[in-house]
Amino acid sequence: MRWYCYLAAMQDRRMQAVEKISVGILGATGAVGQKFALLLEDHPWFKVGAVAASERSAGRPYAEVTSWKQPGEIPAAVRDLVVSRCEDDLNCEIVFSGLDSSVAGPIEEDFAKRGAWVFSNARNHRMASDVPLVIAEVNSDHLSLIDHQRVRRGWTGAIVTNANCSTIALAMSLSPLHRRFGVSKVQVATMQAISGAGFPGVPSIDILGNVIPFIPGEEEKIESETHKILGCLGEDEVVPAEFIVSAQANRVSVQEGHLECVSLQLSSKTRIADLEECWREFRGPPQDLGLPSAPHQPLVVRSQPDRPQPRLDLMEGDGMTVTVGRVRRCPILDFKYVLLGHNTIRGAAGASILNAELVFRDRFIG
Repeated sequence: MRWYCYLAAMQDRRMQAVEKISVGILGATGAVGQKFALLLEDHPWFKVGAVAASERSAGRPYAEVTSWKQPGEIPAAVRDLVVSRCEDDLNCEIVFSGLDSSVAGPIEEDFAKRGAWVFSNARNHRMASDVPLVIAEVNSDHLSLIDHQRVRRGWTGAIVTNANCSTIALAMSLSPLHRRFGVSKVQVATMQAISGAGFPGVPSIDILGNVIPFIPGEEEKIESETHKILGCLGEDEVVPAEFIVSAQANRVSVQEGHLECVSLQLSSKTRIADLEECWREFRGPPQDLGLPSAPHQPLVVRSQPDRPQPRLDLMEGDGMTVTVGRVRRCPILDFKYVLLGHNTIRGAAGASILNAELVFRDRFIG
């Protein structure tokens, strides 16, 4: 234990001695952009050096043009930064993209061409064969696609994507089960928070006292992205997982936190206790490396019959942990359970930051 503490202290001193990497935020005034600004405050490796948004916000201080919707005050590090246009050169090695998919594609590509590492939340590049779609604990080996991406596209930078917010929580819960037992069928029904629609999001007259059983494109993203994330890395692309995924997506009157009801069939026989043990033991490279944004436990299992709940479990692991509960036998498939993920932290900005930490950790502790 003394030796471990000594190594940890040495690592802390090394990180403090290294100059932080300047990062930029694209779409900085939006919901995901604000979450980036909040989560990057006092980050040990990264500092926000530039913020970018639409033409109408450009040239003015961030605090002046941002309708801040996060807890507390606007972080001091970004408050007085002058907002750039998303097309401008931000002079940052890393760019976090919170852009809407309607504009993200060409802007992110342009930054990668100019040598920036783009960590994107947008859907535009997720399914491209040479772009890694990464959950840091699940498929970090897919980052090797970056070499193929650079050669194929002639870029000096790169684009790394994280998945749809619902997909991330689902794939995290499936990953250890698929590795140990094999997954053959998955059925999932999501109850997704209104913050997943961005700001201003869903009109109050539509969502209050209501459930909307349709989110455009959501079910297709859950199905296709899960296959890519849990697929095997081939020579220059991912071979998608072959199990069946059927998704139904619903918008509910909850501010943050996506709840998902999952039923699944496994390729080998097992017990509920084995599933729960598998989840509790699940760790990945972020935990092994002690990355700053990594939760100690990526998956937490609740034994109470009425958990997880957004009100009670949302901030487990500072919003980076997925909580699983209500594990029981399914009379149609094999098992069913409920999971909860924080859609704007683990499902968006936090996932991108963790991916960036995984890519750049060698600069600090390698």
